Amino acid sequence: MPMSQTLTIRPAVSGDIPALKAVMDRAIKELLPAFLPPAEVLASQEVMGLDTQLIEDGTYYVVEAGGAIAGCGGWSRRATLFGGDHSAGRDAALVDPATDPARVRAMYTSPDFTRRGVGRLILATCEAKAKAEGFSRCEMAATMAGEPLYAACGYQRIEPFEAQTSNGVKVPLVRMGKAI
Repeated sequence: MPMSQTLTIRPAVSGDIPALKAVMDRAIKELLPAFLPPAEVLASQEVMGLDTQLIEDGTYYVVEAGGAIAGCGGWSRRATLFGGDHSAGRDAALVDPATDPARVRAMYTSPDFTRRGVGRLILATCEAKAKAEGFSRCEMAATMAGEPLYAACGYQRIEPFEAQTSNGVKVPLVRMGKAI
């Protein structure tokens, strides 16, 4: 992508799902190996992915550049902190913006568009939308690949933890938060 190519952001729709899953799969396979050993990269596919509830809620976004999907991500007013439709332990209960943080969820950048402002655009959009709904804080479960971006955007480490997978491999994550 030429550095001058404009990024646009829009709400995701159900017709985007196959393309979004392809971007997520590439991001996991191509970007995580710089941060995790092969077994943890493979296990990440079990604990990460698209939660279509976010699309239904209108809180998931697609970033495009020149007609290509450069990235995706969203936020949630629901209790689940991370994971896709296939992940165990999801909780669709609504949280209270007066006392609970909004959740930044499922952020992925296409390997073809890294370090071009995609993640920052998604974060800024999510934070503005959550703030408009009365949230004063955002939290997320950051991957090791995402943590540097989130820290650069003002998110602070709350606690590291591991997501256990069905084959016993633990995927390292870190809960991060920011006042908005």
